[in-house]
Formats: sequence, C-alpha cells, structure tokens
Amino acid sequence: MIYLTLFWEFAKIGLFCVGGGYASMPLIQAAVVDTYGWLSMSNFVNIFTISQMTPGPIGINAATFVGTKIAGVPGAIAATFGFVFPSIILGIVLARLFLKYGNIGPIRGVLNGLRPAVVALICTASISFIFLAVWNTEDIPVHWGDISWGGLAVLLLSLFAVRRKTGVIRLLLGSGILGIILGMLGWI
Repeated sequence: MIYLTLFWEFAKIGLFCVGGGYASMPLIQAAVVDTYGWLSMSNFVNIFTISQMTPGPIGINAATFVGTKIAGVPGAIAATFGFVFPSIILGIVLARLFLKYGNIGPIRGVLNGLRPAVVALICTASISFIFLAVWNTEDIPVHWGDISWGGLAVLLLSLFAVRRKTGVIRLLLGSGILGIILGMLGWI
C-alpha cells in the first residue's frame, strides 16, 4: 500500500534528518529517486525548488509535494505526517532529557559531533544540485562540452547576489525571470 510506504519512508527520513530541511534532501532523494524511482532527478529538483519558495520548513514542504505527486492528497498527508511524527516524539523525549541532564558532557559531545555530519549532508545535496543545474545531470564524470551556459550564468549571478546580501524573494524572482528569458532563447 503506497500510503503506508510513503509514511514509513518519510518517518525514516524524519528520524535521521538531523540539521533541518537541507540535510533531509539527500535522504529524500535517495528514497524517491534512487530506491523507488517515483520521481526523476529533474522532478525532484523542481519539487525542492518549490519547497524553498513556499512558506514553511523545506523538509515538510518537500514531503508534502512528493506525497502529492506520488499519491495525491492522501499521499501528501501520509508523507507529511510520516516526516513530522519522529520529530514530535523525539522532541518531547529530548526536551525532557535535556532539561534534566543538559549539562552532562557526553550530551554536549553528541550535539557537537552531529554538526559536521549535518554540513556533509547539506554539501552532498548542494553538489548534486550544482551538477544538475550546470550539466543537466547528476552523474560524474561530466563533460565540459555539455555545460548549460544559461544554468551556469544563473548560478554565478545568484552566488554574486547572495554575497551582496540580496533578499531571498528578490533572488528567486530574478532567477525565475532570468530562467524564463534564457529558456525562451534556448540557452537553458
């Protein structure tokens, strides 16, 4: 039954996505693109992009959109509830433990040890998205002749805009408009 599978897969993702929505993206990708083949990488990136643009946490938005794409509204409910269920239970348990034993060194050590793993998860997702944006593939090795020059231009301009502290809304609107223009010219 697809709803139970969606719930279970997103519950596992919700349980192990320490570090927020960006850290959950490689786990969601592994489940929906690699393991089950429910979505293509291109569809997954589109869902990830929409998840960033809509209000709310990225991981929950992605779970909702993936569930909708795979099994409609009931799939969205199953995937979203699966994603948040472990967090609710763990949040209650950890809050009680942290209030009672928060100053114990091993607990601080566990929290400090998780930080580098979160950075690695976010970097992995970022690298996959860069390859997809610039080469239209997630496969390595890539060929320099296959570069999407329009995608590279949008990437570089977006990086420049982020460094200049451009707001997220302006960045997304500008990138979307530039993508439309470059797409109409056949450069993306």
